[in-house]
Amino acid sequence: MAIFEGSGVAIVTPFFENGEVDYESFRKLIEFQIENGTDCIIVCGTTGESSTLTHEEHLECIRFCTEVVNKRIPVVAGTGSNCTETAVYLSQEAEKYGVDGLLLVTPYYNKATQKGLIKHFTTVANSVKVPIILYNVPSRTGCNILPETAVELARNVENIVGIKEASGNIGQIAHLAQLADGCIDIYSGNDDQVVPILSLGGKGVISVIANIAPKKTHDLVRKYLDGDVKGSLELQLASLPLCDALFCEVNPIPVKKAVELMGFCGGTLRMPLTEMEEAHALRLEQAMKDYGVL
Repeated sequence: MAIFEGSGVAIVTPFFENGEVDYESFRKLIEFQIENGTDCIIVCGTTGESSTLTHEEHLECIRFCTEVVNKRIPVVAGTGSNCTETAVYLSQEAEKYGVDGLLLVTPYYNKATQKGLIKHFTTVANSVKVPIILYNVPSRTGCNILPETAVELARNVENIVGIKEASGNIGQIAHLAQLADGCIDIYSGNDDQVVPILSLGGKGVISVIANIAPKKTHDLVRKYLDGDVKGSLELQLASLPLCDALFCEVNPIPVKKAVELMGFCGGTLRMPLTEMEEAHALRLEQAMKDYGVL
């Protein structure tokens, strides 16, 4: 059984102006997601600025999110690292908090070989019992999980059950679906490719746009899974201008501005991420209005 089907939000981590985590705003964002039909919350991923959280902050955000959600929907915790030992530590600690799954990004910067990826992911997976979603985002990590590697992991490691595919390479994802024959759950990691990946047997999306349009993102996936392909496609195409605006600067700069515009929290980012360019912010605001979320 899949950890979740539908729309999983890669939720932002709100900060005060002094850079500390704003837990009260975090609670409001979590409740907003649940109230609007989000099917899963992915905490401390790229969009949650996990790379600039201390280990203590990282784990406290996971604990807090799990506690607030309180099993109403699944919680998946980002616990990946380019250091296998660190990924094991974060994963084991997150498991203690009762998360429903873990999201493990490929090791970044040191760029493991496919053999190294198999050893890395197997080591982390064997250290816990909770199910695991691999995260393939070569544009950010410089490391690509080949379809053959993902399938080998899914078939040989019991708790590796899914993959977030953000390679952007539909041909590669189609090859993965063909090789896997259902042995691994595939989630879109790109908001502009949800319907194409669903058409290949995907289970849903781990989404940035869901931070500000949770109901529409949920409906986009639900319509497809319920057989309303036309309705799902209409929502996908309508979302594209907002998707473009949300990625006109590196994620999560624009989505942090978007939740600020919606009044949920300040748009504070941790360096080296910086404030969105004014022209881009105006474009984002207009796209949000056009999509009916502002």
